[in-house]
Amino acid sequence: MTASLAFQLYAVRNECQKDLAATLKTLAGLGYRGAEPWGYNGEKLEWLGHPPAKVRELFDAAGLTCCGIHLATAALDANLANTTELCRILGCKYLVIAGDRQRMSSAAGVTELAGILNRAAEKLTPHGMACGYHAHGFDFQPIEGKTPWEMLADQTTPEVVLQMDIGNCRSGGGDPIALLKKYPNRSRSIHLKDYDGGPEAALGDGTVDWAEVFAVIKSHQSAAEWLVVEEGEAKAEGFDIARRSIETARKHVD
Repeated sequence: MTASLAFQLYAVRNECQKDLAATLKTLAGLGYRGAEPWGYNGEKLEWLGHPPAKVRELFDAAGLTCCGIHLATAALDANLANTTELCRILGCKYLVIAGDRQRMSSAAGVTELAGILNRAAEKLTPHGMACGYHAHGFDFQPIEGKTPWEMLADQTTPEVVLQMDIGNCRSGGGDPIALLKKYPNRSRSIHLKDYDGGPEAALGDGTVDWAEVFAVIKSHQSAAEWLVVEEGEAKAEGFDIARRSIETARKHVD
């Protein structure tokens, strides 16, 4: 497996706001090769109050790659120009909508979201970038006999990344293993989150069979470039989840 391990910065958001440089260096010291910022809406050409050139400088100083960024839907629609420029400066390839409960709650909404993603993908391809959508539990609640996740996958082009989140999928009643098999090589970035491990759960604390997950990634998602550790419910302070999670992940990454 050639995918690299990264960390979703939302789980250490308080640390980022206190000292972004130190946070990135700590994650690099734990063995992560990338990090994924959160919460960008494209309205301003900055993140956490820093201009993109400064953020890139901090990533480079830590030896980390900006492996992707989580976005509001508007960042890929009305504000796509700012988003593209920010990601060009950051060297960020994967521009991913963090979630869109409103659109993913109806068939018409899913079709609208698919259109936004398809149009953005066409515009981003010349820049060497790709857009995508990150899984939440609500994406796996069936609408008219089909889940919104499957509807979105079927209505988007292969260039659109389906960023599966293992724990979120399980929490919504979905089967991440089956879906990774159903849509091969659509998940070029994947979120690693455990399930049923309680608050502050690191990889290995819950009921996910990580050996099975990594085996399916290897067999059906060989195009995956980034495996991103996430814990969205974390108190966002300290690095215990990051440390314990990478210890588990390293057992399965070649």
